[in-house]
Amino acid sequence: MNERQGKLLAAIIDQFIQTAIPVGSKRLLEVGDFCCSSATIRSEMGLLEDEGFLEQPHISAGRIPTAKGYRAYVQEFMAPSSYERKVRKRFDELKEEYFQRKDQERVYEAVALLARMIPNVAFATVPHKNRVYFMGLANALKQPEFQMNPLLACEVAEFLEDKLDWLLGNVEIDDHIRYYIGDQHILKAVPSCSLMVTSYAVRGTKGAVGILGPMRMDYAYNTVALDMVADLLKSYH
Repeated sequence: MNERQGKLLAAIIDQFIQTAIPVGSKRLLEVGDFCCSSATIRSEMGLLEDEGFLEQPHISAGRIPTAKGYRAYVQEFMAPSSYERKVRKRFDELKEEYFQRKDQERVYEAVALLARMIPNVAFATVPHKNRVYFMGLANALKQPEFQMNPLLACEVAEFLEDKLDWLLGNVEIDDHIRYYIGDQHILKAVPSCSLMVTSYAVRGTKGAVGILGPMRMDYAYNTVALDMVADLLKSYH
């Protein structure tokens, strides 16, 4: 196959990839840089067909590539696609979506881990989403305080669903564990409870992770557990 035939084969395959329509000589002259006549192109197409690189599905139709033609194309004649910029942009968008999903999964897993370590509610803000994820409510409601007073249990559930997100936007959160205990004004909706919270960072995105439970919670144990889970999240890059 000479240089012109190779260029012709590549042009036919590029067109067929885009349109799925058999390619004729007229179309090739419109889209390609060929310094020859339509008759010359038809002749070269005939030679490529004779050599098995192209085929003609109908007598009056243009040509389409064969498997042999595609093999020659990818091995010798394929050039960077004119859509490369579009492909790269789409890849970057999907890559960011992929990493954001992984960020969220890490936080979900960290909250699940913390909830398994403590008899209280574990929670964290979800990266790239305006919401708070929590687990362990069933464990917390088994505590004697809530077993003896169902109203307190309802207050805790309502607080988690409706007010925790607001609270986390209105308290100081940093690398230190902060304690909000009992009837402090910030917890007036659940005066029977205490809240512990600290910050985490995943790929530069900061959030909050913490524990909610009765005032009788084991602060020393929970502090160690929360600190370790926060460090685990900070270890991701």
